[in-house]
Amino acid sequence: MGLMKVFSGSEILAMALQQKIEAIGVNVVVKNNIQSARLGGFGNSDLAVELFVQETEFSKVNPVIEEFRMSI
Repeated sequence: MGLMKVFSGSEILAMALQQKIEAIGVNVVVKNNIQSARLGGFGNSDLAVELFVQETEFSKVNPVIEEFRMSI
């Protein structure tokens, strides 16, 4: 049982999706590469934020992710 990446993109979109996933009661792990890049002296990239959920929760969050993708 591990984590599954469900999103990689801009910080604004990641935060919006995170809220939708957490609204159905699923915890989200956020990896923010913007902060890492800034601390390392690099510029940020468009795929700077990644969201992960437990693999066992994926079937629960998949409809939310699909709906989100259709709306962007």
